[in-house]
Amino acid sequence: MKKVLVLGGTRFFGKRLVQLLVESGADVTVATRGIADVQLPPSVKRLKLDRDDKDSLAVAGEEKWDIVYDNICYSSQNAMDAMRVFEGKAGKYILTSTLSVYDFSAEALKEEDFDPYGYEIRPLARDKVTYQEGKRQAEAVCFQQADFPVVAVRFPIVLAEDDYTKRLDFHVEHIWQERPIGLADPEAILCFIHAQEAAEFLLWAGNSTVAGPVNACSHGTIRQRQLMETIGDIVGKPARIVPEKEAVDQSPFAFPASFYMETRKAEEAGFMFRQLDDWLPELIRIISTKWTGKKV
Repeated sequence: MKKVLVLGGTRFFGKRLVQLLVESGADVTVATRGIADVQLPPSVKRLKLDRDDKDSLAVAGEEKWDIVYDNICYSSQNAMDAMRVFEGKAGKYILTSTLSVYDFSAEALKEEDFDPYGYEIRPLARDKVTYQEGKRQAEAVCFQQADFPVVAVRFPIVLAEDDYTKRLDFHVEHIWQERPIGLADPEAILCFIHAQEAAEFLLWAGNSTVAGPVNACSHGTIRQRQLMETIGDIVGKPARIVPEKEAVDQSPFAFPASFYMETRKAEEAGFMFRQLDDWLPELIRIISTKWTGKKV
């Protein structure tokens, strides 16, 4: 039985990962601040700590773990604290990273388009860096300082009906209420992954031989304009796309250029991704019922 620690496993894809780990027979411990009252499988142990406090995090290093999943590492300081705490204590470390470590590109982004092995480390806390730089720093520290195998899973925007950021809900609500949606580049190409698929990928990454940075997203892409039109078709109202709008109406998907990646490395290692078209329209329908009051 594998002994697994999940840092941040009480909501969204982290909670799904915990469920999958339990179903796989793992001995699972979830480490959080203990603020949210979240129901987890009865067998799951809990560890209370503050991820941003290195002395508090040290509690997690009092035991040895076959796998550590870190879903809440956002800076070089977070990563350096983890490298010290888990030195000699982790068989494998899975860092949840992001598409945002890359820069925008008209081409599908490959793992080598951002190299964390040679990236300069700047010791900074998460409140001193942008999300992009924080994740770049976290990867750099992990790959340059860890004494255990590291996998950095680079996810794009993760979607599901329980997405606490309500990003897809934003678009459904705006289109249903006939409000404008600001898009910087309606022809920009995007990629996504469902929260369940993200959890399945993390489970797989922990058990596979894949190493280093690895991209993970559903097969297929969609342009921003096409996404708005798809939502409009499902909701039954046209999308009002405008080039610029006040922040309240600016799309959370409004990247100024294309932002998507290829997944050849993961596929060659044995993971089969879902097709975006197989789940995105259905997810939009589910979310639409909350606003329209009817099944669509």
